[in-house]
Amino acid sequence: KNYKILGLMSGSSLDGLDLAMCHFSMDNGVVNNWELQQAATIPFSEIWASRLAKLPQQSAMIYAQTHTYFGYYLGELVNEFITEIGVRPDYIASHGHTIFHNPDKKFTSQIGDGAALAATTNIPTISNFRAQDVALNGEGAPVAPIVDKLLFSEYDFFLNLGGIANLSCNANGKYIAFDIGGCNQILNTLVNEIDLEYDDDGQIAATGELNEDLFNQLNKLPYFHQPYPKSLSNQWVVDNLIQTYFETEERLANLLHTSVIQTAFQTAKSIQQVLEKEKLAAKKRKILVTGGGAMNGFLLKIL
Repeated sequence: KNYKILGLMSGSSLDGLDLAMCHFSMDNGVVNNWELQQAATIPFSEIWASRLAKLPQQSAMIYAQTHTYFGYYLGELVNEFITEIGVRPDYIASHGHTIFHNPDKKFTSQIGDGAALAATTNIPTISNFRAQDVALNGEGAPVAPIVDKLLFSEYDFFLNLGGIANLSCNANGKYIAFDIGGCNQILNTLVNEIDLEYDDDGQIAATGELNEDLFNQLNKLPYFHQPYPKSLSNQWVVDNLIQTYFETEERLANLLHTSVIQTAFQTAKSIQQVLEKEKLAAKKRKILVTGGGAMNGFLLKIL
């Protein structure tokens, strides 16, 4: 069986909607072949970026309205994309935009109503990816390991440097996944103060110096000492990391530099934890690095 599927994703960095038109050839549930045919990132309008950033503090009525309207907005963006590339998918698979995520209390919430999206595009739509996993006592995040297993089996580790950094691992056929900590969500918010969308290639961070007191303060947070599996919400990053950076009297380059060092430190620590806990033999292993942070040369150098 052959499928054309359009995947949609928007992350905590709020840089826009990622669209990926993929073709899959399958036989008895096994992916024989796949190809990423077309991809794009459509920036959110200023109004939508602001709405999404402020939604966790809004009323239930505003939340419900935004959930539905965002679904229609996604549908409009999809219609523009498929008109431009001239390919109509068999299905749309939409992750939605995470607003709340608290698996310890059995709930997770991604907006972007699948019904509104399907109605706008007239294409069957798969949505609400995380809810079933949380209902079955899972973390609901990250959801990438199934992709790692089916499409990138030649790698041992998978590091996604998105708004939140997360790690997946193929531990001798057992797939492990968990969130490491904040990443681009912090870096982008810091440089937004000087009217930049992001620190291109980590150039500003590279000129800074480590604030050791801030670095040590952040690493003492309880989350960084919890065993995996574990996951984070965007709001946790705001309340525990971003807020701490803004409360620290320090020049911007030093804050960016410290954030990069802290992310790299926790990433290396997380990989080491997996190697030790899963008793993985010492040998060279392959890691696939993805996400916006993969374009940050300074972060990759530190890693």
